[in-house]
Amino acid sequence: MSPEDVDIAVMAKAPQAGHAKTRLIPALGAKGAARLHRQLTLRTLATARAAGLGPVTLWCAPDTQHYFFRAVQLRYGLDLRAQPEIDLGQRMAHIFAEREERPLLLIGTDCPALGIAHLRQAALALCSGLDAVFITTEDGGYFLVGLRKPCPEIFAGIDWSTTRVMEQTRRRLSECGLRWQEVAMLWDVDRADDVSRWQALQRAEDCA
Repeated sequence: MSPEDVDIAVMAKAPQAGHAKTRLIPALGAKGAARLHRQLTLRTLATARAAGLGPVTLWCAPDTQHYFFRAVQLRYGLDLRAQPEIDLGQRMAHIFAEREERPLLLIGTDCPALGIAHLRQAALALCSGLDAVFITTEDGGYFLVGLRKPCPEIFAGIDWSTTRVMEQTRRRLSECGLRWQEVAMLWDVDRADDVSRWQALQRAEDCA
């Protein structure tokens, strides 16, 4: 197996005011939060395509019909799929089940620190024979999960959006007898302080 045999799935909401990045609405307003979500999604998709791994699929919420999804489909040559209306863990398990014939990296869109090297490192971990790979986040969760084969058990009974997510996931992994690696810890954009980090990253890149 080579990194090109590892596919990428991206989960994204439509950048609709009042529905995207709702925790940032008090700081940015509904339109500002939606604009930020659009920027982060575009950055994530560009990184995923540039990584040179397998095909990239965009899993859309609430469906694939929003004009933004159609635009990025044309821009990046993506396959669009609709996220099912079930809880987060079930949605993630569903995506892996749909792609069970190939190893898969599943990511969201709110981690601007993600780079091409991170995705390739995660793909190489699966190619080395590990069952799972993660990029964790500073708040106790994870941004990327990769699996060689579907394992819905690791998504069951997790207190999503809490500081216990990765701790509980490690327990599930051990119970399932899986071998895994955590290849990096990054930060995501969930709070007002994170927006400042994102803006600082943009300024640094503009000056580079």
